[in-house]
Amino acid sequence: MRKRGFFEQIRRRQYLIAGALVVIAAVGTTVLYSSGREEERQQMEAELAEEMNENNPDVAAVEETENAAQASAVIQPKKKRDTEEAEKTTDMLEMTEKMEETETDSAEGTEASETAGLPEESREDVAAEETAAQPEALHFSPEEGMLWPMEGDIILNFSMDSSIYFPTLDHYTTNPAVIIAGEVNSKVYSVAKGQVTKIEEQNAETGCTVTVDLGDGYQAVYGQLKELTFNEGDYVEAGHIIGYISEPTKYYDVEGSNLYFELLKDGVPIDPVDFFE
Repeated sequence: MRKRGFFEQIRRRQYLIAGALVVIAAVGTTVLYSSGREEERQQMEAELAEEMNENNPDVAAVEETENAAQASAVIQPKKKRDTEEAEKTTDMLEMTEKMEETETDSAEGTEASETAGLPEESREDVAAEETAAQPEALHFSPEEGMLWPMEGDIILNFSMDSSIYFPTLDHYTTNPAVIIAGEVNSKVYSVAKGQVTKIEEQNAETGCTVTVDLGDGYQAVYGQLKELTFNEGDYVEAGHIIGYISEPTKYYDVEGSNLYFELLKDGVPIDPVDFFE
């Protein structure tokens, strides 16, 4: 009995296993069949599409044209805006150039009308005068210093902090300049580049006196001169002859003929010896 029940149990298991195998085989067959059918369907669609393109080539072109048109319809507004902005910018530039040309032509026309009736030489003289009238940039460098205005000994030193003795005046007082001894008719030179801004023909103390602007707030003052070689407004270079030593004024009878030389910074006297080379 036990053997019989055992064999029956084994037989049932075999049936179950066989049934499971049949089910698995059926499912696998179904999957393979479906996969094959899908591949066959895709292949048939591809072949059908190829035949349609071969038979109707205009269809593909129409589709491509429609796609391109759709893309153009999306992009076109931006291009249009860019084009409009570029045209506006170009118009503004053209208007600006025309205005500048008009102003230039107007200025040239005014200049031409002013000199139209003059001969060529006179027009050249006018141009030279206009060039000469333009101010030059003056710059004085304390580090570079300046030339001595003439050869000679200093007989009275600069002294604004204490009084010094003046022989002619016979008393002590401050001295805003240096007094350099020199013979009458000795040459006096420009100490640096500058512009003649003032000429005093008859200064009671320093006689004929010349003031030259050196730039940057510096001024050079030459006194006890005669026979000046420059006029007010003229520019002088370092080493140019300013004039010549004249007879001394009554304030310097005892000291004798000399050059009165004063250096100012922003209107305040400073010791010129510190700047002489």
